[in-house]
Amino acid sequence: MIVGIPKEPSVLKGVEEKRVGLSPAGVREIVDSGAVVYVASGAGAGAGFADEEYRAAGARVAYSNEEVIRRADVVVKVQPPDGAEWELVNDRATLMAFLHLAVAPREHIRRSLDKRITAIGLEIVQEPDGSLPILRSSSEIAGKMAVQLAGRLLETTSGGRGILLGGIPGIPPADVVILGGGTVGYYAARSFLGVGASVYILDKNPQRLLELDELFQGTVVTALATKTNIEKFVAFADVLIAAVLVPGQRAPVLVTKEMVQRMRPGSLIIDFSIDQGGCVETSTLTPGEDFLFTSFGVIHFCAPNVPAMVARTSTHALTNALLPYLKEIVTQGVPEALRRNVALRRGLYTFNGYLSAALPLPEFPQADLEKLVMEEA
Repeated sequence: MIVGIPKEPSVLKGVEEKRVGLSPAGVREIVDSGAVVYVASGAGAGAGFADEEYRAAGARVAYSNEEVIRRADVVVKVQPPDGAEWELVNDRATLMAFLHLAVAPREHIRRSLDKRITAIGLEIVQEPDGSLPILRSSSEIAGKMAVQLAGRLLETTSGGRGILLGGIPGIPPADVVILGGGTVGYYAARSFLGVGASVYILDKNPQRLLELDELFQGTVVTALATKTNIEKFVAFADVLIAAVLVPGQRAPVLVTKEMVQRMRPGSLIIDFSIDQGGCVETSTLTPGEDFLFTSFGVIHFCAPNVPAMVARTSTHALTNALLPYLKEIVTQGVPEALRRNVALRRGLYTFNGYLSAALPLPEFPQADLEKLVMEEA
């Protein structure tokens, strides 16, 4: 089996991507498992990995993405392919990436179906207990990055409110409202508490709120994410962290334009849901390197790949999470790995010319892909 690691496009939808699909250490594991691995020259440069490190790990370094993708039975990427890359992927090949097909251009979905590509979205690989192990590693990094981003963007020099997250004696700290109590929300809350901010978490699941209250031992305020509560909490937020996830689906819009209008000038919204469309009505993906814009006097930061800001750490984390699944594919073959591993089956977006029935896109041929895989056993 041939595994291909292309170089990520330097700019995709205005996004500068520095991560790479596998670190050299990960490549060594895959080579030792019996695969031939092709890596595009310079693929790891943004994360600090030289071509020689990949060669030393047993990879063959190619000098174009076209060669890597055309040779590969399995293509491993970070960002979804652009239009040209979809054309390069072989018929019936396997593609593994953070695909986010719920918000992808329709022509990309059509190419995947026409080529009968087995498209596995790393963000929806889901274990039987409901956990999303590959997404979790990136989400943890994003949550921990939130405090660094917020601290900088609240500064007067950034156009923010000019307040310190943790306050000082006699002056209250910033109010940080986190919408969504999942992995991003949890690690963001932990990081903001660490610098002394006042933290509020809203989630639609009462059981999750109970868990968070116990985890934080009452040091955060928790509330059910009703429309009334969202309106109330957003209005006084110095920082709003939008971290709502519906696996494989477009993010629901929970914060309306009217709510944003009621926020104080210079306050900050960080919408981590932007890669799934965003859960704030005013959020949009803005081309450029800073992902910043202002709407109704409120600073918006809407970057779809925050973990890429710490590309080396993120690549190591992605490799660690992805390796067990990729090794199964290499040692067992794609069909058998899918049959044996429910998490991989749940990660399927397209298979054998069908789109997952979980996506609300009736214009395409759809099927229960988990069931389809087992029927073809």
